Amino acid sequence: MSSISNDPNLRVTEPNGTLDSASQKGFLGHPRPLATLFSVEMWERFSFYGMQAILAYYMYYTVAEGGLGMDKALAVSLVGAYGGGVYLSTILGAWLADRVFGGERVLFYSAIMIMCGHLALALLPGGVGLAIGLILVAVGSGGLKANASVIVGTLYSREDPRRDAGFSIFYMGVNLGALVGPLLTGALQTSLGFHWGFGAAAVGMALGIAVYAFGRKNLPELAREVSNPLPAQDRKKVTLIGIAALVVIVALFAIRLVTLDNLATVISYVVAIAAIIYFTVILRSPQVNTVERKRVFAFIPLFIASVAFWALFQQQFTFIAVYSDERLDRNLFGWEMPASWVQSINPIFIIIFAGIFAAMWTKMGQRQPSTPLKFALSLFIIGVAYLIFIPMESLEKTPLLVLAGILLLCTFAELLLSPIGLSISTKLAPEAFRTQMMALFYLSVSLGTTLSGVLAAYYQPGQEIAYFVALGAGCIILGVALLVATPAIKRLMGGVK
Repeated sequence: MSSISNDPNLRVTEPNGTLDSASQKGFLGHPRPLATLFSVEMWERFSFYGMQAILAYYMYYTVAEGGLGMDKALAVSLVGAYGGGVYLSTILGAWLADRVFGGERVLFYSAIMIMCGHLALALLPGGVGLAIGLILVAVGSGGLKANASVIVGTLYSREDPRRDAGFSIFYMGVNLGALVGPLLTGALQTSLGFHWGFGAAAVGMALGIAVYAFGRKNLPELAREVSNPLPAQDRKKVTLIGIAALVVIVALFAIRLVTLDNLATVISYVVAIAAIIYFTVILRSPQVNTVERKRVFAFIPLFIASVAFWALFQQQFTFIAVYSDERLDRNLFGWEMPASWVQSINPIFIIIFAGIFAAMWTKMGQRQPSTPLKFALSLFIIGVAYLIFIPMESLEKTPLLVLAGILLLCTFAELLLSPIGLSISTKLAPEAFRTQMMALFYLSVSLGTTLSGVLAAYYQPGQEIAYFVALGAGCIILGVALLVATPAIKRLMGGVK
């Protein structure tokens, strides 16, 4: 039977614990709890992107400029490694949700951890504050990211045609925060210093926690469910394994087998191995039936495509951050725009076009392109965007409008892949691995983000054109390959679009 609370618009549920999505139209024609998740993700993205917009500059600017004075190539590789670490930690957040606490609780306490991380960056000096702050933000963001998206999935039935549109609206909230965050932190960084910018990120996260705490009671019961509970007798063993893993990580740094110089490469290997293990565990699980197993196989080429996309897209925080600081004409009517404000261009386009894409998918309904086709188009578009950098090498400074055009293409590519990737992860997920399937999608983002830092180190004077050709043409070729494989992938998806 369905359970009904005092407010039928909020708490109507189906037998499996999801909201009765057909009756839920309280937020832009979507289930009302989407507003709560929209808000917490908006403020989390405000803090995350606000901090990340000034992070590379904080690392490689001189001490006199308020930075840490790191080597520039090392700084961009560390930004990529940090970004990859954020998405890698979704494994931990997903596992804790599926096996111990449930997604809703993990999300709430992860948000608190993120706020503490930004406070550490704002209040603690030098490398100590950087290390503590980034670790807290990375682990907290991993817990929040996978679970927020999965909880959005619980608001809709698998057959609800509004599902992709709902994820696109949710994604618009992400980008509202990503728009305002760099503008505020960048302005504070240039006028008052880096630590004021980090402090603004902490305040933004505190606001997100307050809004979520007020609305969390209206989420469906499935959001609180522990889908695959860890047996009580195994908890001590798992705790000891966790402690041992932490000791090993500390030891690797202590004996300098892992250093700041090779951290990005090490993380990329770890993420790749983790993804292989994850796919193997899911595919071999007795809790996964034949249809679900085929759907997981269908997800593998989408995973690879996602890695390639994020390796280029996330260079907004590595290569493009440096490019904006050194090669971009940021003069606007006699005033030089802060380089960090470039990070807000993509969110502006997302805000403009996310609703258009959502409406387009809704209007097309069952006639919309399949997910593999959307992914293939995404790779083709972002590959073309990188090729546009080539003629700019003949100019002393790249016009701001040209870079904005490149980022517009990247936005179209993003809207064809990122919210669709979140949605397809929930639709292809085996029932016993709902959150962990989302973690797999974020592992693709992790690997791509880490590679964005590794690749950015190859952008060197005299090698610029080769850099753009390799990345742009490589992505286009991969997109064509995915297009050719689309019919076979659709058969494996077993009716899921």
